[in-house]
Amino acid sequence: MRRLVYYIATTLDGFIAGPDGGDPTGPNGFWPIPEDYIQHLVAEYPETLPVQARQALSVTAEGTHFDTVLEGRRSYEIGLAAGITDAYPHLRHLVFSRTLTKSPDPAVELVAYDPVATVHELKQQDGKDIWLLGGAELAGSLYAEIDTLILKVGPLTIGDGIPLFSRKAAFDPRTWTRADHTVLKSGAVFLTYTRVGS
Repeated sequence: MRRLVYYIATTLDGFIAGPDGGDPTGPNGFWPIPEDYIQHLVAEYPETLPVQARQALSVTAEGTHFDTVLEGRRSYEIGLAAGITDAYPHLRHLVFSRTLTKSPDPAVELVAYDPVATVHELKQQDGKDIWLLGGAELAGSLYAEIDTLILKVGPLTIGDGIPLFSRKAAFDPRTWTRADHTVLKSGAVFLTYTRVGS
């Protein structure tokens, strides 16, 4: 069965974006992107690089982890504001929104109904794992469905911002087992955890 993997960059204090919800790696972002971080993404997770980064880095690798990406409307609109209607044309791209009525890109599937039901359907289909890109609202609604966490922990704190899971996520303690880790010289740490009993 396919797994739902929340693969996300986080600060040491547990935030995935600043208080404004903007792209932390964008032109006005605060996220450091050292060379070894980029090299690790290209080597291990090329399918998670957005189209503009793949083009700039001449990345054509299909990747071995994911063939589907799930994204909330707010996260998707960050790309739209930059003129990108599909940041992941090499993946099946689903955007969850009850307010968008027409997809800005024919390859991007809008989903207006329950994310949990959608994930249940996707898990039953053949394919690679499913990448939960975010944001926090979607991650919060899918909290109980997440099988694996891959946290790209940056060597920084920001004090306040958008947390890994929205505050609307139910209180539901879960136990995780560390399955892998990679420590980069620049200070970033990639931590992989699988849910106990998953």
